[in-house]
Amino acid sequence: MRAVIMKETGEPNVLSIGDCEKPTCGRGEVLIRVIAASVNPIDTKLRSHGLFCGKPPAILGCDGAGIVEAIGADISRFDPGDAVYHCYGGLGQLTENQTAAGNYAEYIVVPEAYVAQKPDCLDFIDASAAPLVLITAWESLFDRARLQTNQKVYISGGAGGVGHMAIQLAKLAGCSVATSVSTNEKADIVRELGADLVIHYQQQDVTKALLAWTNDTGVDVAFDTVGGSAFNPLVSATRVYGDIVTILQVPDDADWQSIRLRNIRISQELMLTPMLLGLHEAAEHHGDILEQCAQLFDERKLSVLVSDTLPLEQAAVAHRRIETGSMTGKLVLEIQSAGNEINGCN
Repeated sequence: MRAVIMKETGEPNVLSIGDCEKPTCGRGEVLIRVIAASVNPIDTKLRSHGLFCGKPPAILGCDGAGIVEAIGADISRFDPGDAVYHCYGGLGQLTENQTAAGNYAEYIVVPEAYVAQKPDCLDFIDASAAPLVLITAWESLFDRARLQTNQKVYISGGAGGVGHMAIQLAKLAGCSVATSVSTNEKADIVRELGADLVIHYQQQDVTKALLAWTNDTGVDVAFDTVGGSAFNPLVSATRVYGDIVTILQVPDDADWQSIRLRNIRISQELMLTPMLLGLHEAAEHHGDILEQCAQLFDERKLSVLVSDTLPLEQAAVAHRRIETGSMTGKLVLEIQSAGNEINGCN
């Protein structure tokens, strides 16, 4: 099969197209013919700094969408021919049969728990862009911050991959949403998604804007998708007994004294944990999230923003574009046509 192989860590040019053995599914696994794969910032970090597990050569790509080609023993939810989407692979891990698992490839083997039926209303390109950012946003808001109706929520980087999903989920939960953007074009995008307050962070002070919005009490939940120097200003912009959730490392200079004084709960979100630690129940939770959101997509209550689609051979180009920063929505690699014949399990 064709795949983009990372033979060593380094710059984007370490990614090269090549041929490798088509994987086979073991017990509890599903073989998926990948139609499209999402490109995420985590991919660029693993390429630059090293894999979470194992070592090169490896296949990157954590999420994708495709068609079930074969199923292993003990599979109860899927049959060959099913259209699915999933978030699994791309971290350096191996399948039960010891082949590399990554979505920058024509085929991937995925444990059943991580897989969900693709939303009918989404094509494979859009469906592939959703899983990682969708699960990240869901876990951050509902599992970490325990979001409740009528709360005021701040989401940084609202036009980004995680941000644009978080805005929609928070609005569906009945919350008021503030977000930050860098351009007027992005401001238009987040308003269309439902944002109630749009802050141009290069021109406005985010903390002052949030305090003005909340009559100086601060937001109930601050969701940090940016990290670094953007974290500390959120402490004074979050209400006493409020929540800050971050998908980045808490900075070394975090103002823990003020955090403690204000009884702010700090949560970290890494949706890759079930893959890294082999947590079956948590993997099932990811599958459940995707199933629930498939219904929301089909009810036209959720949408996904894909800024561009590139062929598999241009994975390095996609990495360079992400590393320039300030992405709008998602980048997707189109791997193959959805119209090929589907074979049964060997």
